[in-house]
Amino acid sequence: MVNEMARGPDFGILLGLASQVFVDQLRQHLDERGFSDLGSAYGYVLRALADEPLRPNELASRLGITPQGATKVVGEMVDRGYVELLPDPRDGRAKRVQLASRGKRLLAAARRFHAAYERRLRQRLGERAADTLRELLDAMVRAAGVDPDSTVLRAV
Repeated sequence: MVNEMARGPDFGILLGLASQVFVDQLRQHLDERGFSDLGSAYGYVLRALADEPLRPNELASRLGITPQGATKVVGEMVDRGYVELLPDPRDGRAKRVQLASRGKRLLAAARRFHAAYERRLRQRLGERAADTLRELLDAMVRAAGVDPDSTVLRAV
């Protein structure tokens, strides 16, 4: 049996720290670009609305949160100019949530950071190791029954 202490921190700690480092650097990057008022679920909302406006209940369903939770987050994001509520053309009583121009700029800045982060990782680790890391992360997610190509991360 391999001595666990000789291997360093356990796997869960390393995985959690890697995620935390990424998020900390992303937040710093966004803060430097004028997005210092972000709530913890905003990125999930942006990703969910990237392709199309959604009714608040549809947004809640995609995020795996209650309709009340979605209403709260959307209200904050409306107040901060990231999303806007518009009448639903199919039902005048209903509203749809869509990205406002500030939300689109935030999403674009986050996507640029993601691409630059991966480029730096590839430069540091090499193409082969970076590809292997990406394959392993994808396999971990898929082994849990999640399709990373069609899933918005669950807001918690």
